[in-house]
Amino acid sequence: MEHDFWHDRWESGRIGFHAQAPNPLLTTHFPALSLTEGSRVFVPLCGKTLDIGWILSRGCMVAGAELSELAIEQLFEELDVEPEISDLGKLKRYSATDIDIFVGDIHALTPQMLGPVDAIFDRAALVALPEKMRSAYTAHLISLTGTAPQLLVCFAYDQSLISGPPFSITKDEVHRHYDAAYEITELAIQEAAGGMKGVAATESVWLLKPR
Repeated sequence: MEHDFWHDRWESGRIGFHAQAPNPLLTTHFPALSLTEGSRVFVPLCGKTLDIGWILSRGCMVAGAELSELAIEQLFEELDVEPEISDLGKLKRYSATDIDIFVGDIHALTPQMLGPVDAIFDRAALVALPEKMRSAYTAHLISLTGTAPQLLVCFAYDQSLISGPPFSITKDEVHRHYDAAYEITELAIQEAAGGMKGVAATESVWLLKPR
């Protein structure tokens, strides 16, 4: 989506995509990543998700990327943490103990800026992008993180009935983007509570392990 679309959503408070609790598929399937204490988890297009606080509470560090600076200001306010803010040119970095969030276009983020990553949790990034942008995003994510293992959450529904975001991501598309780099396992699939804007939908979680 165009940057202005997301900036407008945050500035107008139209953030129905922001969940009021940590994602249940994260809390249930996080052990599948087999992380140890002190591991660093990357959350792309993170917003102010409560998933970040939950991951921190598991003894892990968190890195994130988010277009909206307003979202990240709210994230740190809600974590009750004062960030250190640094200018990285096209990006800003908001940092505190065990957390680094890069504000700006994720495609401007480099592996050198991001640093080592042990795992990825993608609940809101792939599904937020229209089809024409998803291949570039997934290729960048693989390069950015050195093919770190990943928990990926997707929705599937009849895209002809409603427009995204979140967009429908089929099983075939997950494999198309990631087969070359990962062994892919569907850990769970369930009916999406309340459907997707009134349309029946499923929600699935995938474990991606480097080949």
